Order: sequence, then C-alpha cells, then structure tokens
Amino acid sequence: MITIKDGIVLKGLDLKPVKENILICDGKILEISPNVLEGRIIDANNHIIYPSFLNAHTHLGDSIILDGGDGMPIEEIVKPPNGLKHKALLESSDEVIIDSMKKSLWRLLKSGTTHVIDYREGGLNGVKLLKEASKEFPISTTILSRDEIFYDKDASSIELKKIIKKLLKVSDGIAPSGFGEISDEVGFTIVEECKKANKISSIHVGEYEYLQNDSLAKFGKTEIEKGIYQGFDLLIHLTSPLNNDLDLISKSLSSIVVCPRSNASFQLGLPPIANFIQRGVKPLIGTDNLMTNNPNLIREMEYTLNASKALYKIYISPLDILKMACSNIVYNSIIFNSDNNFNSNFDNKFNNKFNDKFNNNGNSDSNFNNDINSNFTDINSIVKKTIIEEGNEPQFFIAKSISKNHYLNIINRVEITDIAYVFNKNAFVHDDIIEDIF
Repeated sequence: MITIKDGIVLKGLDLKPVKENILICDGKILEISPNVLEGRIIDANNHIIYPSFLNAHTHLGDSIILDGGDGMPIEEIVKPPNGLKHKALLESSDEVIIDSMKKSLWRLLKSGTTHVIDYREGGLNGVKLLKEASKEFPISTTILSRDEIFYDKDASSIELKKIIKKLLKVSDGIAPSGFGEISDEVGFTIVEECKKANKISSIHVGEYEYLQNDSLAKFGKTEIEKGIYQGFDLLIHLTSPLNNDLDLISKSLSSIVVCPRSNASFQLGLPPIANFIQRGVKPLIGTDNLMTNNPNLIREMEYTLNASKALYKIYISPLDILKMACSNIVYNSIIFNSDNNFNSNFDNKFNNKFNDKFNNNGNSDSNFNNDINSNFTDINSIVKKTIIEEGNEPQFFIAKSISKNHYLNIINRVEITDIAYVFNKNAFVHDDIIEDIF
C-alpha cells in the first residue's frame, strides 16, 4: 500500500488539476482524496502527478542504427524491403537488436512513457525479439507486426492469410508500411483478418504530398481515403491531407497518430494538428523512427506545440497537446463505444467500387466492408491505457513543479532528471530501480 501525498494531480479525461492524495493498493488506485494517508508515504509536495504517456508510434528496432542516414531521402532510409534500416536489421544479430531495444525502453520509461505501440519488422522473429527485450520493463508494449510477404506480388492469397494468421497469434495486430508497397488485396486481407481476431490494423498514410498525388493518379483517391474506406483502425502521419481528407477524418472511427518531429527530420512538413483539433479529432502522438528521433515524448510535445503555432499562426492549447500523449486514447475509446453513426455520413460508391474489385478476385465474401463501422476495433481495449481515477491501475509519473502552468510545466520545462517516479500497474521506477508496488 502506497500513498502519494501533497501533489497536484491531473485527474480524469480533462486532466483537471486538484490538490489531493492518491492511495494505491493491490495494483489499483483505491482512493483519491485530500485526507487519505496509509502505508508507505511518498511526499509529492512541489510536484505534479501526470498520467503516464502513450507513445503511439515507434520503431524500436531502429535502435540499432541511431542517427543513421541523416540527410538521405526518406525512401532510401525506411522504405521496405531495401531501406537502410531494413538492411541494418538483417545484418544485426538478435542479441544486438535486443540490447539496443532495451536501452531505448529505459529512455522511454524514464521520460514518463509506460505504453508504446510498436511497428515491428522481421515477421515472427521480430515480434519474439521485442517481447524478449521488454519483458523486464513495466512498459505495456502493443506490437503491430509485418512480414516480407506483404510486398511479394507473386504470393498467393492462401500464403498471405497463413502468414497473417500466424502473426496475429503472437502480436496485437498488423501494420504494413504503406499503400505504395502493398496491393489493395493485401490491405483488405489484413483488415479482414485483424477484425476476425479483434486485433489492430494500421497503416502509414499521407506522409508526404508525393504519395498523396501518386495515389490520386493511380486510384482516384488519396491514401487517407483508402485507409479509411478499407477499414484500417489506426492511421499514421496524415501530414499532407488533400481534397476532403480532413472531413473524412473528422467523421471516421479510425484513430490517427501524428509524428511531427519525424516528419520534420525527413523534410516532409508538419501535420495540420490545429485543423484536427478544431474539427473535434483527438489525435495520438508518436516519435516514429528511433534512428531519427529520441523517443522522449516531452521533447515531441514541446516541438509540436511551438512548431504548430509558428506554422499555422494559431494558438494551440498546451492542454490539447498533452492530451495527445495520455488521455486522447481513452476519450476515443469512449466515443467508439457510444457513437455508431459513422456509416450514415458517407457515400458508399467508393467503398462498393473497392468491394467489387476485391470480390471479383475471389478473395473476400460479398459482405466484406459493406458496413465500414463494423470494421473498426476499439484500440484502447487492446492498449489498455488509463487516466488517473479511482479504480484504475496506477499509470502516472511524478515530476517537479517548475512553472505555474501545469501543462506547460511538463511540455516546456521538465527534463528527465525532474521526474522522480514512474508508476505502471504493479511496479514503479525511481533512480534506475524498478520496485513492486506491494
């Protein structure tokens, strides 16, 4: 039993600051009140208690090649199967990859991150390596896998489904790189199999304008439109929306993840975060390729807040930026489970066009994707991220109070050395030591 006393708690979905104590017992937040004081006492005076972070898009395998490829075109660095990082992964031993990922997991944990959604190259073995690397850390790792067969134009639908089913037995979902590397058949099959298994389907879309224009030229639709209509649960980047992409995003049940520093490092621009927020979209945020970026979400949020205001010349609330790293996934889960009117807002002509093309190849039943809404998964039911409320698991960290603005305090002021404790489920971290809560 532990009591965190005399700290400012950012409580609930809206991260409302309250001066209260937190009692943790049997891996749960038993009570939040000004007076509770039992068990081991942790003094949080002059500190703020923040919900821990979800890094919603990482490539932890990139840890083997930090800062490699600086200045090279993005295709030469990350495009499968022959990008710089893919070659580095193939040439590295399992032991080297595991050790590199462990070092990055420590950096994540010490900067307040307790949940990651990782995009794992290397098929079944790639999943195995990340599970081995993460088993000693109190970090909840959601693994989205991929396999080289996705890019094999000669692979049969039977072979494809066999590999996908094997991956889904050991991972939390499937995440191919992008529509430029896979066929529509592969995309539909991934979504369909993930839906059957109640796992996450994800894909990179609209990362830069060339990809969007190329998709328009080939299919008459942007990558973002394709991602939504094919039924992918989680869309990554959306840096360059075109046409009516923003309207589609605001009506869709697809969750979105932005990665501003990654986009900037590859000279691709900045996602229109202000437009997303104004339209009621609740984006998640990720640091993307570790070879390019430090996985510290504090640095990511600071860049996102200031670069977005500089580019769009619009005030963006630091609270909205902070929510991207912690409570938006919980909010999206609530919306997912309460609002099922998505399909009524859409013209199904494009959806039916894809169904006809796909069904003519004999690769799906006639009802597949007719109801777009049925093809989305409640991502947080898999990620299981919580906010600071009674009855929830303790997933928070304690950081020094340096600024009077509680939100800018973490985004603009706090360094890793200012974080005293990180809690996740049944363990907490302090001074490079992991202890059980009990």
